[in-house]
Amino acid sequence: MKNQMVPQTAEIFKILSKGQFINANSSDKNMSDLYNVIEEEKNFENLYDYFQAINFKLERGDEYFHFSRPESKVDLESKISAAFRWIDIIDFLKTFDNSFSSGFRFTPSDILVRTKTDAELETKLEGLKKYTDKVSHQDILDKILKKLVDDTFIELENDITQQYKVLASFKYLEQLILTINIPDEVRNEIPE
Repeated sequence: MKNQMVPQTAEIFKILSKGQFINANSSDKNMSDLYNVIEEEKNFENLYDYFQAINFKLERGDEYFHFSRPESKVDLESKISAAFRWIDIIDFLKTFDNSFSSGFRFTPSDILVRTKTDAELETKLEGLKKYTDKVSHQDILDKILKKLVDDTFIELENDITQQYKVLASFKYLEQLILTINIPDEVRNEIPE
């Protein structure tokens, strides 16, 4: 039977339709189990066809899945605005630790302690204020981390120690930045 529906289709749709990701390296067993279900080629093909019929495109990343949809001009403009926000956030996180990527573990206190001794990191955290409407470094960082958790780029791995784990979907953000290409003739026109 070609288009046999996957029993977890509704659960997969519920997660992905919110703009979230299903990650292979999630500590949440249900999430990693869903990844394994989608990863099976026959299931992926059936889910791809099913979601395509309702105007969602199931995308396969490097150890993660997500949805994409055709964009209107208004949607595209809001995506560009969101891309600028993500660039600033990733720049901040990579300044904290250049190895900040899938599988990396950290605590908010690690970052806050470092901002006290690293002026560049502190300046970049201050720059994130415009996305959070917060003033204190702790509040700015908390809001940024909440956004990363809500969008399933990181997860709280240990509630007691407040340790977070970076999920495979973070590669999506890194790839977003790597695909930005500024031609040399335009690069000379950009003010420093």
